[in-house]
Amino acid sequence: MTEREYNECVSLYADNVYRFILKNLGHEEDARDVVQSAFEKMWVNRAQVDHVRSKSFLFTVAYNQMIDHIRKNKRISLKEEFADTAKGVADPQHNTKRILNEALSTLSELQRSLVMLKDYEGYSYDEIGQITNLSESQVKVYLHRARLALREYIVKVENVI
Repeated sequence: MTEREYNECVSLYADNVYRFILKNLGHEEDARDVVQSAFEKMWVNRAQVDHVRSKSFLFTVAYNQMIDHIRKNKRISLKEEFADTAKGVADPQHNTKRILNEALSTLSELQRSLVMLKDYEGYSYDEIGQITNLSESQVKVYLHRARLALREYIVKVENVI
């Protein structure tokens, strides 16, 4: 990968990688750090990276960096002092977003990552398998279970909008 191809990769995929990591971590500064280190690793290994597969390589590295970050900071729990409802927000759209975020937070790290890669980023099952080191059938099974858990959470009486 040349310097020009690397810069092209940064401009094409930086927002997607950041959005994916931020949705999983839920903390902007941590997400920036993870994305920064993923691009740094890509730069260091640019001679071995094929430009055609740069997106897959980048998401794989970012995913692994995120998992390392989560493991490293597992004991630290960042919580907001006030919930959205305490701020006096009664807009139904905010409730929908809150419920979806709560539903996603009930999933395991792996399930949340799979949902984000498939439903938000649009990766194929095969590409997700390459990123997460799972077989295509494992991706399908875990994703199905994650979607069932999301549906079960969202249709609870207290969450119905």
